[in-house]
Amino acid sequence: MQSIAGRLNQIMQQTFIKPKTIVVKPPIFFNAANALDFAQELTTVISQGNCSILVVDFEQVEFLDSTGLMVLVSGIKLAEKLEQRLSLCSISPVIRMIFELTQLDEVFEIVESYSLLLTSNYS
Repeated sequence: MQSIAGRLNQIMQQTFIKPKTIVVKPPIFFNAANALDFAQELTTVISQGNCSILVVDFEQVEFLDSTGLMVLVSGIKLAEKLEQRLSLCSISPVIRMIFELTQLDEVFEIVESYSLLLTSNYS
């Protein structure tokens, strides 16, 4: 049987090793027509401060315009201000090209998949 101090130490290690991660998914067509709704969701999640890593999963996103990019830039600014991490994952080659052309690929942490992000954080 493990002592209370031993169990507490194990819980504390898990907390530091596995920070709380929240995943949000933008709409399939992430554009001016729906960017405001996603911006509100993103701002709410970041402002609540319930996570140390916020992942924006682009797996289903087929289109991204400048309004969507502005929402993401606002989101990363807020996350950094509140000492949180915002990462993007599962970006298609076409959407990734938009990030590269705007040089936002240098601003955002972009990983191939959510599972790779977890592996890089917890190993």
